[in-house]
Amino acid sequence: MEKAINVIGGGLAGVEASLYLANHGYKVNLFEQKPLKMSPAHHSNNLGELVCSNSLKSKKIDNACGLLKEEMKYFGSIMMEASTQSEVPAGNALSVDRELFSEYITNKIKNHPNITLISEEVIDLKEGINIIATGPLTSEGLSKTLMDMLGQDHMYFYDAAAPIIEASSIDMNIAYRKSRYDQGDDSYINCPFTKEEYDIFYNELINGKIANLHEFDKVFEGCMPVEVMAKRGEKTLRFGPLKPKGLEYNGNRPYAVLQLRQDNVSATLYNMVGFQTNLTYGEQKRIFSLIPGLKNANFVRYGLMHRNTFICAPKHLNPDFSLKEYDDVYVVGQLSGVEGYVESAMSGLLCAVHLVRKLEGKKFKPLPNQTMMGSLVNYICNASIKHFEPMNANFGIMLNLLKDREAVANRSIEALKKWIEEA
Repeated sequence: MEKAINVIGGGLAGVEASLYLANHGYKVNLFEQKPLKMSPAHHSNNLGELVCSNSLKSKKIDNACGLLKEEMKYFGSIMMEASTQSEVPAGNALSVDRELFSEYITNKIKNHPNITLISEEVIDLKEGINIIATGPLTSEGLSKTLMDMLGQDHMYFYDAAAPIIEASSIDMNIAYRKSRYDQGDDSYINCPFTKEEYDIFYNELINGKIANLHEFDKVFEGCMPVEVMAKRGEKTLRFGPLKPKGLEYNGNRPYAVLQLRQDNVSATLYNMVGFQTNLTYGEQKRIFSLIPGLKNANFVRYGLMHRNTFICAPKHLNPDFSLKEYDDVYVVGQLSGVEGYVESAMSGLLCAVHLVRKLEGKKFKPLPNQTMMGSLVNYICNASIKHFEPMNANFGIMLNLLKDREAVANRSIEALKKWIEEA
């Protein structure tokens, strides 16, 4: 008798896994706790919701995340399909209208004859095959179930989201439109600082009141709150999110520049790039209004921090995303130890690819380490158990790396095509 396939969690990893399996003829039960239960970070009832940012990073294949997205296209990624329907201008970055993006995915799931969408908070695993894709905000109940299954080496860190501002409230007499290094469009709004303005802002930022966090462990480096970053030194922000290089205007280079990235198709909302924060809401309004051009900014969403949950992948996870201790239990998404929207979606997609092969009676065949997908899986499954941290796509994890990034990308795509042909 064929085992039921249960996907728990309707984020990017869960929807990728569900649609790949369903498109290959398998019946899938997709469990999602929204709208019955909402986490503090979620705002929409839709599936595949983007919480921290509307950016899916670079579109260029000589960029690690750009290459990862290109590889995912070969497996029919729903994330990539939805992004083409909801893209907004962002230079070389792939940014989307959040609502259109998640609506597209939700409609695909709801209208698929092989998928049954069930609104339920899952605490105990279901009969059959379970793909756990509950993401960085896995509920306490399911977290406890995993702890009981795997022992007490569940780990936590905190992730942060940046504020979103109404475009009409930005003072365009001060701010100006330009993409860094003149990428051929004016998709970003830039708020330029003089040294005096920066010094005032910096001092208020590092002394701002922080919201309380319970069970605080550590912050992932890639989503560090701007106030934490600032405390590393006065120059840190000017070499990070406020870097002025490539943003010269009227022949002058500002002392520092905040970039605002379009957040929706109608261009009414803009995201403060790199300004993830744990300041209290009142302090965000006060301090961020000191940024040139944002004196009268209307914040439609303040920044926030939330707990991320992940397992120790090198100890518990096989390269097909199954648990070493339980053959029919798979863990994907940020819970598996990958970090980022694209990486999470990739894990759900690749897990489904391997599961279909398994259900067809084929032997497990890992993706080549010449590919970004294969390299990322290889890393999380073979990293140091003692010092394991979630990992983004990056060229540093690839074996036999070439200096020419475009050559690396071309080699990766060829290796992936060969794997698919021989699979």
